[in-house]
Amino acid sequence: MKLKLEINPDIAAMMQAEVLAGEKAITAAMRQAGSDLKADWREQITGAGLGQRLARSIRNKTYPERGESLNAAAFIWSKAPKIIHAHDRGVLIRSKNGFYLAIPTEAAGKGRGGARLTPGEWEQRRGMRLRFIYRRGGPSLLVAEKARINTRGTAVASRSKTGRGQVSAPIFILVPQVKLRKRLDLARDAERVAGSVPGLIVENWVEPQS
Repeated sequence: MKLKLEINPDIAAMMQAEVLAGEKAITAAMRQAGSDLKADWREQITGAGLGQRLARSIRNKTYPERGESLNAAAFIWSKAPKIIHAHDRGVLIRSKNGFYLAIPTEAAGKGRGGARLTPGEWEQRRGMRLRFIYRRGGPSLLVAEKARINTRGTAVASRSKTGRGQVSAPIFILVPQVKLRKRLDLARDAERVAGSVPGLIVENWVEPQS
């Protein structure tokens, strides 16, 4: 007697098809989760008033970069991690050399691309010297003498020979340290997006054709 066992459908083929479906679903879910978290972090940063430039420092990448995998993962990071960390945690900032931190006032204006100027950069850019004014009851100042305030609210050198319109403008406020308040909660968004991953996998799972 000869017995022949034939399994129809092919179980091995069915299992392989399910694995492929799982790889596609998990990879698609991680791509969506990474994109969602990047968008949420960027929105949170701009909503906190930290600007588009810092928001655009948030990037994401999905692994593998090509193809699909059951071990797919999304990596979201910032190209300005120290700044993001400071606003996410709320940190105490001190001068590196033990002196003052120079906080620019509105009259200081901006550098290229809206960057903040240091006292040295300000003097070089404006062609004026800053005078140190010590104040016992409050923060000390760096002041521009014989300046004028232009239409943009920025202190510039006055060309008046009579002294008309000249002011002594505080350009930098000097403090020994600054405590940044916590303005971001990136973990909150990360936890919410992580919780959405199982649902995204189910949404992207396409049953193989029998």
